[in-house]
Amino acid sequence: MRKKIKNEISYIKKQFRSLDKKVVTIFISVAILQTISYYYTSRLFFNQKIYSYFEDNSKLDLYEFLYWFISDSFILLLIPLLIIKFYFKENINAYGINLKNFKQGILVTIITGIFILPVTYFISKSASFNNFYPMYSNLDESIKTFLIYESFFLFFLFAWEFIWRGFMLFGLEEKFGWYAIFIQMIPFVILHNGKAATETFSSILGALFLGVLALRTRSMVYGFIIHAIIILSLDVFAIIK
Repeated sequence: MRKKIKNEISYIKKQFRSLDKKVVTIFISVAILQTISYYYTSRLFFNQKIYSYFEDNSKLDLYEFLYWFISDSFILLLIPLLIIKFYFKENINAYGINLKNFKQGILVTIITGIFILPVTYFISKSASFNNFYPMYSNLDESIKTFLIYESFFLFFLFAWEFIWRGFMLFGLEEKFGWYAIFIQMIPFVILHNGKAATETFSSILGALFLGVLALRTRSMVYGFIIHAIIILSLDVFAIIK
């Protein structure tokens, strides 16, 4: 019995040693970073652990969102960049932070934006979206509040886009080819759960489309711009309504 267990352990160790270290690092780091994000860089953590340290209660709701945007951006952007630079010892530009194939990328971005705006306007009229957007209920308080909130939101959105269509997609492309598009799609869609069903289902197509766009242009920036158009338009249409 002991011999069988020893042989099994040896076999498992051998299999793990044969795995691609870069692929394993990406899978494990994404899992760890998302877990940290859920428990420690979320709005819930702010409310439970940090809320009481603020004396000025008038802006606590805004601070809650800013904490989420800033801390999550650190987790989803800076740490993967450090992994790429110092562990993989690779060029950060190879992970989509560039403007390669600019004409092709910007053309697709403009066409997609023209198509998206009327769609988001129509969707913004539904009750399910009105219950979720804008996430910050006092977004229409002043232009200053709007600009502060949206600026940090866009920074967070860049980090969010990078973890999937940058770090994960380009990091797994060498091993899995275009299957990497479907791999990054899964966590992206799962993290949309809890939002309006229409948005969650549409995130499946969105992840596939943005994944293809990133690989074809070798850049995740165009996907970020498209994602930003969607988010900003939903907020603006919600405020106007």
